[in-house]
Parts: sequence; structure tokens; C-alpha cells
Amino acid sequence: MSVQLDARDPGAADTVELLRELIREGCVNDGTPSSGQEIRSVRVLQRFLAEAVRAGRLETQVLESAPGRASLVARVRGTDPSAPVLGLLGHLDVVPVDPDGWSRNPFGGDLIDGEVWGRGAVDMLYLTAAFACVVRDVALAPAPPRGDLVLLAVADEEAGSEYGIHWLVREHPETVRMTEAISESGGMRMGRHVAIEVAEKGSAGRRLVVHGKPGHASIPYGASSAAFRVGDVLQRLAEVKPAAETGELWNAFVAARIDDPELAERLRDPVRIDAALPMLGGIAGYAHAVSRTTISPTVLRAGAVHNVIPAAGTIDLDIRTLPGTTDADVDDLLAALLGPLVDEVEIVHLRGWAATSSSPDTPLFAAIERSVEAVSGSPVVPIMAAGGSDNRVMRELGVPAYGFGLLAPGWSYERYREGVHGHDERIDVESIDLSLAALRRIVAERVG
Repeated sequence: MSVQLDARDPGAADTVELLRELIREGCVNDGTPSSGQEIRSVRVLQRFLAEAVRAGRLETQVLESAPGRASLVARVRGTDPSAPVLGLLGHLDVVPVDPDGWSRNPFGGDLIDGEVWGRGAVDMLYLTAAFACVVRDVALAPAPPRGDLVLLAVADEEAGSEYGIHWLVREHPETVRMTEAISESGGMRMGRHVAIEVAEKGSAGRRLVVHGKPGHASIPYGASSAAFRVGDVLQRLAEVKPAAETGELWNAFVAARIDDPELAERLRDPVRIDAALPMLGGIAGYAHAVSRTTISPTVLRAGAVHNVIPAAGTIDLDIRTLPGTTDADVDDLLAALLGPLVDEVEIVHLRGWAATSSSPDTPLFAAIERSVEAVSGSPVVPIMAAGGSDNRVMRELGVPAYGFGLLAPGWSYERYREGVHGHDERIDVESIDLSLAALRRIVAERVG
């Protein structure tokens, strides 16, 4: 059954219906190898694209990194080998839900009062559906495009992408050959501007190991509990913080979002930023995150049984880094923060990746700017994402990649973050319509 709606883009109804189907598949990724089962959503996309495949205008591959962990690659061939190859990179998996926190079935895909409800609606199934709609329409157009247009609908983004884009890069590198790419983490409103992601922070996880002297818990005298030392390290990390760093993206954020000249001046001064953060309301958390390296203790361990004083304890740190920060820089920062405790702490490297960025001075970014302004009347501001996405993998390959979207007025960054991984996640039809209209313009300009 088709959806009836008032939209500027004729494909909006199909995109909304496809989004609802993807939500209903419930490809929940809890981080275990057998979760996700993205093959279900791949089958939905195959049915949606079937007409273009039958017409011989669209080439598709289904690639499984493990049973059920499937990604779909769909390519429309262009006529000019020298033209850009534009990749539309969407993921199919979603994070788990707590059903008790939802007002509606999180996997119902309900369309209520102009909003599609369900896990993944914002992150990022609405864009994956829009990408598929544009690829299908380009494939079925009377004339082929000038350059290749590629849909990558991948598995496992929510758990680190090992069964998704990383696996494709290793095992099927030909599928990710493109010259530029668009994915998620854009479209929210920053004042009168529309935010487009050009960079994202890196991850440099660390485990701090501290040692003590064990003993029977009934006779603590003479022992030295590692649990106390864990507490000493935590207190030190709470008291000493990484310094703020400003740059072009920070200044662009302040200019777009902050109307008060005096507050803007304070925020541009690294010494005064922290005192000004409480004045930012709901955007303060984002501002804090993108103005420095952040360190968050997440997992604490000490001891195994209640009657033994522990000999060792560990603290796992989620550390998010700014572009240009190296592993050595992180270790030096931790040593400085730990101060007199540093000789008592062993620093172990956990999994991580470098921060990535793409220059806003590219033809693709210029096309995004023109398309967003043409559809919405709003200028674009380049931003850094505090979290991660598959864009980083494309950038590591040397491919400029941007976080795209065009959400309706009223979709501030704060509202966007509440929807991502939150209860009652939903996206309005107007935002789908706007994003689809802007995406068509970008595709037309870049691959024709």
C-alpha cells in the first residue's frame, strides 16, 4: 500500500514506505557475531530494486561476512570513465532497545501524524531508504548517468563495522572503489545553518592497570588493596582535565550557533570556554566533546571474591581524540593527567582508530552546499561529529566523505541526538522529503 503525503519530491512516498519496511525487519546489533542478521533488510532492498535489476540497468551483489551478516552493493554504471564515482553509504543494523521506554512498538514502523516511528528511523534507515530510492530512479532513467552511482547498504556499523565496511575493504575492495562518498551524521540545524559533517573524532581506548598487595579481607592490616588505588586514579582523572583546543571547525560552529557576541568571544578563547559551557544549554555536551580530547572511565574491575583483598585492578577508558592527535600524544596526555601516580599505572592500548576529516574545499562539498541551500534556503556549516561512522573508513582510503542530511526546521542538534539511540526514535516525513530532494540535486550535479 502506498503512503499518501504532501511532499515536494515524487519519490518521498516510496522512501517512507521503504523506511517502514526496514524498521520492521529489526536488524538489532548487540555486538555479538550472530546478531544483526542484516540479510533480512538486504532482501527488502533487493525487492525494492528488482525492476531496475531486471531492466539490466543496475548491478547488485549480496556479500556475507558471516551467516546472515550481509551487505548489499548496487551500482549504476556511468558512460564516462573519467567522471566521479559517487558512493551512497548507508547501514542496515540498529542498536538494541528497551521496549519499556517506548510509547509504540519500536519495530512497528508506524506512520503517525506525519512521523515514522521505530528503532533506526533517524540512525540511519531514513537515509539508507533515500539512497536506495535515488539509485533506483537513476537506474530507471531514460539515459544512464555520466559517472557511476553506488549504493553500499552495509552491516555492523553500530558495533564497529568489522562485519561490514571493514570486511568489504579487506575481502572485496572493488566494491568500495569510488572517488567520493556521502553517509550519515548531517542535516541537523545549527541556528539558521544546516550542519554537514566533515570530520569525526578518533577513538584511543586505554586500560589502566594498577597493582596492590593481596591478603585475607578479614585482616586488612599490611595489605594494599588495588581497589583503593583504582579509586586514587579515578579521583586524579576527575580533578585534572584535558585542555580545550580551538580551530576552524570550532569557530564555524560558534559562528553558526551562538548569537550573543560576548558569549561567542568567550567560546573562542580556550582559557574561557569551560566557564562558558553552562550557558549553552542542551548543546553544551556537544561543544565540550568537539573542543578537546575526552576521557571517560567506563569499566572498572578489582577483585573476584568478597573475602580476598585484590592484587590488581583495571580501569577501561573511552578516549575520543581530535584530528591530528596520535597514539603517542594520548599516552603523553595520560601521563600528564596521572601526575605523581603515573609510575604506579600500566597503560595498555585497546582498540582504536585515528580521527578523520575531509576538506570542505571539494566539488562534492560544494554540490552539497548548493543543493541544501536550493532546497531549504539555508547555508551549510561544516562540523565535527563526536561519535563515529563508516565515513572514517572511506577517508582512510583517501576518499572524501561527508555526513549528509537535510532535516526540517526545528531539528536542532539536541533533538537529533535525543533521537539517535534514544527511546521513541522517529523521523518526520518533511525531513525525509527535504533530504531526498537535496540528495537528487547532489547526484545530478556530481554524476549527471
